[in-house]
Amino acid sequence: MATFELYRRSTIGMCLTDTLDEMVQNGTLTPDLAIQVLVQFDKSMTEALETQVKSKVSIKGHLHTYRFCDNVWTFILQDALFKSEECQETVGRVKIVACDSKLLSQ
Repeated sequence: MATFELYRRSTIGMCLTDTLDEMVQNGTLTPDLAIQVLVQFDKSMTEALETQVKSKVSIKGHLHTYRFCDNVWTFILQDALFKSEECQETVGRVKIVACDSKLLSQ
């Protein structure tokens, strides 16, 4: 299963990366094993989002910037309103990165 490395830039991904770096520097973990952990993290995040998340959210806001490069869309929205069935939340500025999931099966 191919995966994107997008989730490594999330809060949990950055914490994992920092912890793995510290463990490699302390000699607790080998660099090869740290890379294997990150690859497994990528696979697990992709699988969890595909199978466990059932919620839908609509997003409205002012499109500040958009970009399409290497089959990856990046949108920067200002005053974005996230609305789900349960609640809604307004965010001053948000960056959305989207990739075509069909690319994972190639």
